Parts: sequence; structure tokens; C-alpha cells
Amino acid sequence: MRKALKKHQVERHQGLSRSNIRDFILGFQDGLVNTLGLVLGVATAVKSSNIVLISGLVTTFAESISMAAVAYTSTKAAHEFYYGQLEREKKEIREIPHMEVQEIRHIYYKKGFRGKQLAAIVKKITSNKKLWLDTMMAEELKLFPHDYENPVKSAFVVGASAIIGSLVPVLPFFLLPVKLGMVYALILSVMLLFIVGSVKAKVTIGDWKKSGIEMAVIGTLAALVGYLVGSFLGVVYG
Repeated sequence: MRKALKKHQVERHQGLSRSNIRDFILGFQDGLVNTLGLVLGVATAVKSSNIVLISGLVTTFAESISMAAVAYTSTKAAHEFYYGQLEREKKEIREIPHMEVQEIRHIYYKKGFRGKQLAAIVKKITSNKKLWLDTMMAEELKLFPHDYENPVKSAFVVGASAIIGSLVPVLPFFLLPVKLGMVYALILSVMLLFIVGSVKAKVTIGDWKKSGIEMAVIGTLAALVGYLVGSFLGVVYG
């Protein structure tokens, strides 16, 4: 029993860690890609590092605040949905237990259990209200508590990671002239996107090389769009 409880606690902790990493990758990738496209576009159209820096820093903080707000509202909505469904299941178990018993029976019937074995499983689950509720949430609704994080925590992780990601393509312009800064911003950004994509594959499921290349390509395409827009505006208004 202790081993099973310990295993459950470890799995739950891993679920929370995966959620934190997911939020970090979301904020970092979005912040970096958006800011990279913008600074390259601006740098193509102007010759002043100061203008590029101002544009990049404004985007960094505006983007980060926006992403944190979106993360908060979306996570809050998901959080409220989970607990709304939890209360609904509690009410159904309390008010129409015979139907909920049949749902448990149906769930495990579809898993291949029959006869006395099925009856024993149903009896075991429905004799414990918490186990019964947890089973209905997981097996019927496919909802798991660790998927619905604290909205404030999620907003903080996404916002902070967006700031970190957004600063990556801006940093070279503090030290280098515009043209050289563009080259280093692109190289540094693509390298970090590849690394983050590889880590993402390790955390989830997938090939780390493919995931890293995919994320690096997305960043490069964003940079190309920014570069082309900047070139066009530089010709029109230059």
C-alpha cells in the first residue's frame, strides 16, 4: 500500500513538473519567435541600434504581460471547468448512485472484465466514495487534477519564460552594430530554439532531433517574414 501511494505521489509530481515545463516552453518559444521577427524587421528598416533595442524591449514586456494574462485566463477557465465537473459527479453519485454504478460497470466491461471479476471491481470502487469519484473523473471524463494548475502559477511561469525568450534576440544589439547584431540574434535564437525543441521532445514523446529542427525552422521562418517586411518598409519609407 505504501509503495503504491509513493508511486502515485511520484507520478503526480512528474505531472506537475511536466506542466511547468510545458508552460515554460510555451512562453519561451512564443516570446523568442515573436521578438526575433520584430527586431530583424526593424533592424532591416533602420540603421540605429537604439531604435532596434527600444522596439525589442517594448515588445518583450508587452508580449510577456499579454502571454501571462492569456495563460491566467485560460488556465483559470480550465481549472473552473475541472472543478465544475467534479461537483457534478459528486452530485450524481449522491443523487442517482444506481446510474453511476452502471457507468462504472460499463467502463470496466469495455476493458474486458466479466462475471465475478467485474462484480468485484464494481463493488470495490463503489464502496469508497473518493475512489468512485476519482474513477469517474479519470475513466469517464478523462480529467486529471494535475492537468489544471494554479492560474497564478501558470501565468507567472509563462510570463517569466516569455521575458527570457524575448530578450534572447535583443541582447546582441546591446553590444553590436545593427547588421552584425542581426546575424548574432538569428544564430543565437535558432540555437536556443533547437535546444528547447529537443528538451520538449524529452519531456513529451517524440524524436529530439526532429522536434529541435522543427522549432528552429519555425523561428527561422518568423525571422524571414520579419526581414522581408522590414526590407519592404525600408524601401517604401527609407
